[in-house]
Amino acid sequence: MQLPTLSLQKWTHGSPEEQIAFSEELGSAFRSLGFAAIEHHGFGSADREQLYASVQQFFNLDEAAKRAFILEGAKGQRGFTPFGVEHAKGETSADLKEFFQWGPMNAEERGLSANVDVNSAVLGMDEVVRAAYLKLEAIGNELMKAVALHIGVNREYFTEALAGGHSIFRAIHYPAQPELPEDGIRAAAHEDINLITLLMGASAEGLEVVSEGKWVPIHVTNDALVINVGDMLQRLTNGVLSSTTHRVVNPTAEKRHLPRFSMPFFVHPKEDMPLNCLDHCISAERPKAFSDITAGAYLHERLVEIGLA
Repeated sequence: MQLPTLSLQKWTHGSPEEQIAFSEELGSAFRSLGFAAIEHHGFGSADREQLYASVQQFFNLDEAAKRAFILEGAKGQRGFTPFGVEHAKGETSADLKEFFQWGPMNAEERGLSANVDVNSAVLGMDEVVRAAYLKLEAIGNELMKAVALHIGVNREYFTEALAGGHSIFRAIHYPAQPELPEDGIRAAAHEDINLITLLMGASAEGLEVVSEGKWVPIHVTNDALVINVGDMLQRLTNGVLSSTTHRVVNPTAEKRHLPRFSMPFFVHPKEDMPLNCLDHCISAERPKAFSDITAGAYLHERLVEIGLA
């Protein structure tokens, strides 16, 4: 499937009419599939290649070296999480992956846990991640303004919540599979927890989404960022924007010798932001489907469900 692909410059540098058109095109893609792709976003190939080089270098370390970056009590939100820990909601088999997570670059100023420095193992990695995080955070903030316009609230509706937010950058390593695994796939069917996710092109194929009841592979160019709706935005809009189920399947036999690297950026608001369904998204035809909850409480609930808390 080729995703609807939009130019972010129509939003960031466009006329008021072009901004409205961008917001409606993004909203239409989100309503129909829950996924879209954007280009001309300012996160270039050099940024991506630098990031992949650092990430691959880290995951190529031996297990003991990687485990030195486990932060106890972090619920997988900071530092290294080993292979076979996280599982999809409702699943008993662990996903076949390991990952490293960073929060905001000024996390302590936001009252959040500090990030785990990794320069001692991969020289320069902290600086590369910092630069990438700040660019992706800015892109996510702009996209949420377009989302706000589409869902009928002030375009700055999310601005304060994101300025103090808890967005997460996750570097994922799906190891090579010389033998067919007895149990589990790289990432079982799931929906993302957050508002929206930004995903740069992965190092290998495997991403699939549910469309009209069928699993469909997603194809995008390396320069595009894949954007999808998360559960928090679904709750806020009472399902007007729906969080689409997706997964990462195991490679075909001829590609089992290849690892897969993926780097999603999960846009989260501040933890005390209410996710209560917007009043104008509730009607007789669309009754309120979700209970009132804050972003932080919902995040914790979901982390318990996937084995991280």
